[in-house]
Amino acid sequence: ASGVQYRLVVRDASSLQILQLYTCLDQIQYIEWSSDSLFILCAMYKRGIVQVWSLEQPDWHCKIDEGSAGLVASCWSPDGRHILNTTEFHLRITVWSLCTKSVSYIKYPKACQQGIAFTRDGRYMAVAERRDCKDFVSIFVCSNWQLLRHFDTETQDLFGIDWAPNGCVLAAWDTCLEYKILLYSLDGRLLSTYRAYEWSLGIKSIAWSPSSQFLAIGSYDEKVRILNHVTWKKITEFEHPATIANKRTIVYKEVEKSPSVETERLSFPPTRALASSLFSTQSKYDIAQLPVPLQCVKPAADRANPRMGIGMLAFSPDNCFLATKNDNIPNAVWIWDVQKLKLSVVLEQLCGIQCFQWDPRQPRLALCTGNSKVYLWSPAGCVAVQVPGEGDFPIVSLSWSSSGDSLALLSKDNFCVCYLEREEV
Repeated sequence: ASGVQYRLVVRDASSLQILQLYTCLDQIQYIEWSSDSLFILCAMYKRGIVQVWSLEQPDWHCKIDEGSAGLVASCWSPDGRHILNTTEFHLRITVWSLCTKSVSYIKYPKACQQGIAFTRDGRYMAVAERRDCKDFVSIFVCSNWQLLRHFDTETQDLFGIDWAPNGCVLAAWDTCLEYKILLYSLDGRLLSTYRAYEWSLGIKSIAWSPSSQFLAIGSYDEKVRILNHVTWKKITEFEHPATIANKRTIVYKEVEKSPSVETERLSFPPTRALASSLFSTQSKYDIAQLPVPLQCVKPAADRANPRMGIGMLAFSPDNCFLATKNDNIPNAVWIWDVQKLKLSVVLEQLCGIQCFQWDPRQPRLALCTGNSKVYLWSPAGCVAVQVPGEGDFPIVSLSWSSSGDSLALLSKDNFCVCYLEREEV
């Protein structure tokens, strides 16, 4: 599904044929599928309106108007039959039921980076709250929105909450001014507190491993620390130095080469296809000779959100690899072997990493750097693929399909779908 100003376009993922067209009341600012793909939510934050469309019954429609309360965020509950709207100034969260048309209210939600978290099985929801200058977390049962637990967190300024994939542990972490991560059980008991250091910028990103056995914490000191699920103590830390010297690490360096054109093929004026191939540069990867110095940037110390520290990290779906990006070294992706707790591969690109994401079915990482190429790494090696087409297509974000056989590549105002051939196993 894609929103084009007032219109919502739903296409078949394999053929890109248009299946449905819906017209909304205003410019669409956010769209989200329900968990069972039967409904689509379109939020128009400026107007304080959410419209819901049904794929099975195109004539059915639903409009939720928050009125003077306004709207800053909207999302589905895991059952795909309730919508959670956060009103302006984070005064409350309104839970709308599509089945019973009933409404529930959750007061004092906190305006933070990640303030709502659902367990993977969809049974429980945790909400970060702020009241009387203190931080709290409330845990609700999603089937009836009853409050299960309410407890205060030992944080100065709670920044985010995230459930472990098995739904047994909730991580809550503090603002970057205070290095602190707290781990709570489902019944609100504090299991452990972890602090790596004091008096310096702290946590920047976190990621749970799919098995819930590891919690990776990326921080402003350019390190990732891995905690284990038995003692919640640190088992290792991964440094991101500016020079790669370890002989066991493979460094793939992106190099550009202009295509060679046979002189017999040249015709004047050149054909359109030939002209575009003459001026396009193709990328390939070379294995660099160690030691390899990586390109660093010096962060502006007097600005908020300095470009330093671990800004992105993600585990592969099979728990075997962890991909990280150190914002001081913007052109590199680091791939760590989780079983050996060692750096396995570094990909050094020619431009800064915009986004990376693992294939949901296998250890295969896709990344983009703001040009018209998509880069793929797997344990077998890596490859750069040029997006075919005329003109420039700067890819700023990408998203895998749930089956792992296609990728949506997004530029600022267009998208294209890249289909990958399935290997016969």
